Amino acid sequence: MTKADTETQRRTISVIRESFPDATIVGEEEDERKSVPEDGDAWVIDPIDGTTNFVHGSQLWTTTVASVRDHQTVAAATVAPALGDIYAATPDGTTRNDNPITVSSKTDLDEFVVAPILRYGPDRDAEFGDLLKRLIVRFGDLRRLGCAQVTLAMVACGTLDVAASEQPDPNPWDTIAGVSLVRRAGGTVTDIRGNQWVPGCEGLVASNGEAHDEVLDRVTTD
Repeated sequence: MTKADTETQRRTISVIRESFPDATIVGEEEDERKSVPEDGDAWVIDPIDGTTNFVHGSQLWTTTVASVRDHQTVAAATVAPALGDIYAATPDGTTRNDNPITVSSKTDLDEFVVAPILRYGPDRDAEFGDLLKRLIVRFGDLRRLGCAQVTLAMVACGTLDVAASEQPDPNPWDTIAGVSLVRRAGGTVTDIRGNQWVPGCEGLVASNGEAHDEVLDRVTTD
């Protein structure tokens, strides 16, 4: 966590509460709630996703906000300031800089460009390495971007075809906005067992929706 993370989260919360003074906030930094409530309204925010990228001067970092009602995302935005991109998910679809975007239309998994979403942590490096090996061997090419929300946004716009993580219960601020982008752009997002992804699921696999069951098999089967 950096000073920029803390200050950005405080500013984001301040803006939200100008219009929604009693808003429930789910956020990564400080003392905000860490899980999404089953009922009612909440705002899920990540002031800087890709903090290591940010610190090292990479452009691949984002600020994200998602509006959630009764555990379902109503709308979401992923802003990548260094790239000049604003992604938005609304009931009408997904846009990048106000232009509609969709997932890719590829069908040959051997040509899919794939990416891991999240690194699991130093105590699970071997497990993460196993996932990377499966992705490299079983798909066309691999990217690791170091920012979960950029990774999911790139699935939404068709730059990537699959993004995957086997991490149990990934943090809501790392995932919810990006999941909404992919779904509203026509993609499919499930847990690693093929169930519709919701906060608290085991793992996350996002794809363009073409042969998603086979994607799951290639991602998860040893």
